[in-house]
Amino acid sequence: MNRSRTRLLVALASATALLTTAGCGAADMTKQASPFAAPAGVKTVTLSVQSWVGAQANVAVAEQLLKEKLGYRVDLVQTDEVPAWDALSQGRVDAILEDWGHPDQEKLYVDEKRTIVRGGDLGVTGHIGWYVPKYFADQHPDVTDWKNLNKYADQLKTAESGGKGQLMDGSPSYVTNDVALVKNLDLDYKVVFAGSEAAQITQIQQFAKEKKPFLSYWYQPQWLFNEVPMVEVKLPEYTEECAAKDPEDIDCAYPTTPLQKFLNADFVERGGDAADFLKKFHWSEQHQNEVSEMIASQRLTPEEAAKLWIERHPDVWKKWLPQE
Repeated sequence: MNRSRTRLLVALASATALLTTAGCGAADMTKQASPFAAPAGVKTVTLSVQSWVGAQANVAVAEQLLKEKLGYRVDLVQTDEVPAWDALSQGRVDAILEDWGHPDQEKLYVDEKRTIVRGGDLGVTGHIGWYVPKYFADQHPDVTDWKNLNKYADQLKTAESGGKGQLMDGSPSYVTNDVALVKNLDLDYKVVFAGSEAAQITQIQQFAKEKKPFLSYWYQPQWLFNEVPMVEVKLPEYTEECAAKDPEDIDCAYPTTPLQKFLNADFVERGGDAADFLKKFHWSEQHQNEVSEMIASQRLTPEEAAKLWIERHPDVWKKWLPQE
């Protein structure tokens, strides 16, 4: 894709780069050795974990299978998207299991430096857009065309949006096109950040419980659609020409992106069964959502959710294992 997840859910590189899941403080994995020191002879894999629950679902299932079926120790490192590429290039992590498109990093590390190798499709297609609840779209069908949004700005305003309609985004550390879109499409709206994916979900659930209208930046696949049906607002058609514009000039929809895996090049050479397994890791949006919903809605731990999914779907994951 053009533009990386500057068009899609990219976290700011200037934010705290990487946090170890076991530690309390920040660990900039691009500037120091890995905190994980494996004893001699122990097979290890270090996986990058992004902040949204779909990415956590991928890693949870991969972790359990690598440990239980292949005998690896698995270390997890929480990463923002852009710093994760630097860490992957330097071998601080071995794999990114869900990337939404970073052409600049891909060109640098995959094509030029060759320190990162493409790991293939995850099997999940990602799409970001603006959504309204189905109950509101049913009452006002024309709200699903961006040209009519100003007509509903008064109904969509909140205390936080300062007299304008509210367009709700997630974490302020996610870079989106929304501020530019509001400006360039001359919309009477203000982008208001919920603070995180979890906070945004809570807000959407509260709006839905009270049957209040809302307009939100959101993305698929996402388990919340099962609980709160939403309808996408049609924005101006996405084009490569539009995506190539400077961020402040973007005036079109977000692209649809087949999500990709990437592996450290040295790990591919030395990673044996683990590297082969991660290349074969491929599942559907439905499977990812099943695990995500158990984590985010049913409040299972990632480990518990992964184990349940593994029990239910041996026909899927057995294909990822080395063939006897």
